[in-house]
Amino acid sequence: MSKGSVSHTIDTRTVLYGVFGDPVAQSKSPLMLNRAFAVTGINAAYAAFHVTPSMLKDAIAGVRALGLRGVNITIPHKVEVMAHLDAVDESARMIGAVNTIVNDGGRLTGYNTDGVGYVRSLKEETGFNPAGKRILVLGAGGAARGIVYSLVKEKAKEIIVANRTPSRAEELAASIEGATILRGMGMNELVDILASMDLIINTTQVGMHPFPGQTPFDVSLISPHMLISDIIYNPRETLLLKEAQLRGAAVHGGLGMFVHQGAYAYELWTGQSAPVVAMRQIVEQALAEG
Repeated sequence: MSKGSVSHTIDTRTVLYGVFGDPVAQSKSPLMLNRAFAVTGINAAYAAFHVTPSMLKDAIAGVRALGLRGVNITIPHKVEVMAHLDAVDESARMIGAVNTIVNDGGRLTGYNTDGVGYVRSLKEETGFNPAGKRILVLGAGGAARGIVYSLVKEKAKEIIVANRTPSRAEELAASIEGATILRGMGMNELVDILASMDLIINTTQVGMHPFPGQTPFDVSLISPHMLISDIIYNPRETLLLKEAQLRGAAVHGGLGMFVHQGAYAYELWTGQSAPVVAMRQIVEQALAEG
């Protein structure tokens, strides 16, 4: 049996799940979630679906039509998907992005597990407590929204969102209700504020295929007092993290967030605790094997 495959024959009682993205071929979600179902004995199967932006509405209609119990939503659909759902969880509405859908008899509800997964991973792997800290978030997409929302909840002292298009960073900063510690800026303004940051989080795609040899900002600005965090999990160690270590900074990779956001989605779908250790092991194995 191949790694991550289900331990039963798919039959008429098998419950179906999936992930929608563009691209999606690199996703390790099918390996991770199929392993979770296998070790807990749930008769379910999880597949990856390449859904382009023009087909997103039809794909969501397909969830209802085919009876998929749940799907994960990844780049670039986390914001746009909200328009095609019946309901959005309060936290996902505040975040302005959805990465998990639960199908209850044809009624689709959107949730966001990114932020919860990120903070769980950050605390578990580094011991870093966001409370009272200055934090820079690079990127203003769906994952950034979830992370920023959770960091606000954790009572960070200051959160700055930087994006290649400054207006998107400013819009994200303004969209989180009740957050007076947020502001947005362009990437070209980083040189003025980086030195005061305790935690820098890369939520952009810079560092993964097709940009593996790039970093999202000038790494010469990294100082030893910083924690450099990258939510990319494939490759396990991005160029940004390698350069940060060379400069004496602590680092935090993206695998833990990936596992924990998937575990939270599993819990929403099944009502059961997720087998986090088994989920992490299968992804680590797959990444090690390339």
